[in-house]
Amino acid sequence: MEYTQLGRTGLKVSRLVLGTMNFGPVTDEADSHAIMDAALAAGVNFFDTANVYGWGENKGRTEEILGSWFAKGGERREKVVLATKVYANMGTADAPWPNQDKLSALNIRRAVEASLKRLGTDYIDLYQFHHVDRATPWDEIWQAIDVLIQQGKILYAGSSNFAGWHIARANEAARRRLTTYGLVSEQCLYNLAERRAEMEVIPAAREYGLGVIPWSPLHGGLLGGAIRKAREGGTGRTASGRSADALRNAKQREQIQSYEDLLDKHGLEPGDVALAWLLTRPGVTGPIVGPRTAAQLESALRAVELELSDELLASLDEIFPGPGPSPEAFAW
Repeated sequence: MEYTQLGRTGLKVSRLVLGTMNFGPVTDEADSHAIMDAALAAGVNFFDTANVYGWGENKGRTEEILGSWFAKGGERREKVVLATKVYANMGTADAPWPNQDKLSALNIRRAVEASLKRLGTDYIDLYQFHHVDRATPWDEIWQAIDVLIQQGKILYAGSSNFAGWHIARANEAARRRLTTYGLVSEQCLYNLAERRAEMEVIPAAREYGLGVIPWSPLHGGLLGGAIRKAREGGTGRTASGRSADALRNAKQREQIQSYEDLLDKHGLEPGDVALAWLLTRPGVTGPIVGPRTAAQLESALRAVELELSDELLASLDEIFPGPGPSPEAFAW
C-alpha cells in the first residue's frame, strides 16, 4: 500500500479509503468485519463512515459495526485513521425535532458524543461536515470544533459536498480565529465521468491545503464495466440507479462503450483504471471504495499498483474531457 499525507497535515493515510456505507444495509456485521480485517491486512488505514449510515430506522448502525470491530482489539483502533460525518437528522421521532441535524454548536456537541459511543472510541481522527449548513455562521461552527479539539474528542475537521467558495469561506473564517486549523480535507463527487469538481472545488482545496477524497469513483458502477455487465445479465448497480440512467442516454452510452473498448485493447479492467486514474489527479489523497464483499475489496486494491501510460491517460481525456480551468471554461 502507498501512503500520503492528508492535505497540509502531517497525518499519513493510505491512497485508498475504505468506505463503509454498505456495512449494515447491504453487508452484515460478520462480513463487514472480514472486509475491514482484509483492508487492514492490505495496509489500508483510512476508514470513512458517517453517523447517518445504516439509514432510516437503522441510522447509526454502520458506526456500531465499526465499534464492535474495534472492540476485538489487536490494535485495530490504533492502526485506523477514523473519519466520520455530521449533518443529517439523527432523531428517532416520526416528525423532525429542532436541533437534531445540521451544524449548530448544540448538534455538533450531541452528534460527536453519540458517534463516540457507537464507535466505542474516545476520539475521532477526522470529523467531517457532511454538507454545508447555510444557516449557521462559521464562527459558531469553529467555536464548537475548537472545544472538541481541546477536549481531545476530534483531531481534524473536514468537509464534504462543499462548493469551492464554501471551502474558501470556511478557511478564511478559521484563519481569522487564529485558534482553528480549519478544513483539512474535502470529500466530493469526482470521477472520469463527473469532472466538474476540477473547475473550482479541487483548485480551492489545493489552494487551502485540503486533501481531496473522491466519493463514487466508479460513478455508481458506470465505470466498472457497466455495458459488459448489462450484456451478461448483471444486476445491482449496473441495472438500476445512476448507471442504468446513464446507459439509457445515447451519448453517455457511446462514451462508456468507447471507454470499455479502449480498455479491452489494453487488457485492463474498467474499474481498476477508474480508480488508478483518480490516483494520478493533482490534489487527490485517495478515492473512497465501498466494497460489499471481500472480492470487491481485492479488486480495488489492484488500482494502487496500476500505472497508466501517458498515451492511455490522453485517450481517457479524449473520451471524458474535463471542463477546463475556471473561469476560462465558462468565460472565454
